[in-house]
Amino acid sequence: MSQATNKLPAVFLGHGTPMYAIEPCHYTDAWVELGKSLPRPKAILMISAHWLTRQTWVTAMEKPQTIHDFGGFPSELFAQQYPAPGSPDLARLVQEIMAPTPVILEEHEWGFDHGTWATLKYLYPEADIPVVQLSLDATLTGAQHYELAKKLRPLREQGILIAASGNVVHNLMLLNRSDKKGEDWAHRFNDYFKKHLLENNHPPLINPMTMGVEAKMSIPTPEHYWPALYILAQQEAGEEIKIVSDGIDTGSVSMLSFTVG
Repeated sequence: MSQATNKLPAVFLGHGTPMYAIEPCHYTDAWVELGKSLPRPKAILMISAHWLTRQTWVTAMEKPQTIHDFGGFPSELFAQQYPAPGSPDLARLVQEIMAPTPVILEEHEWGFDHGTWATLKYLYPEADIPVVQLSLDATLTGAQHYELAKKLRPLREQGILIAASGNVVHNLMLLNRSDKKGEDWAHRFNDYFKKHLLENNHPPLINPMTMGVEAKMSIPTPEHYWPALYILAQQEAGEEIKIVSDGIDTGSVSMLSFTVG
């Protein structure tokens, strides 16, 4: 891929319930405005909480499918499609820059899970920008994910938008759809994350369990938290953090979204 003139920001999106794909709200309004404000990328590399693998994989097909990786939702949600093209060239570039870490090209079975399409449909509703999805190696630690993500930094110089989708607080066992305020522990951890985020202080976020019980309740499993580390890892000296959206949804899910650069 040829060199672009401007370095693109990197984006973390707190995606919340899949229903936001068909029920716009103030969070999705913020994503729409973000999409309008960003320089148009040549392609998008997306890291979603919903593709966990052994080793690291990257989609490498020309026409990725839209995956409806959930159950118990209305048929309207299952009818949603995000027909963005893939980019085998970008997939091979990702494979190259992440060496010596092996990256497996996935050419048939995966595509865009809802962590990808349910957010990108608001940023880029025309679905006309090539998208490649990178998996999360479930055998790695958060610190290892952070270090691996640093290898992706050169892509931003080539017109590639690095985006990730998850939630820094994500405890579905304690979810309460009628809770409009959010649990106190969820707010405390979300505030802890924001404080260190805005202070450009990454170590407490790479190892969040040092916070204690609020961290354990907020991150009972790590897959929704790890994508935030991929965007934290893009920050270089002098780059600004901007909050895109924020709030605790359904009691125990953070809708914090932010940009780097």
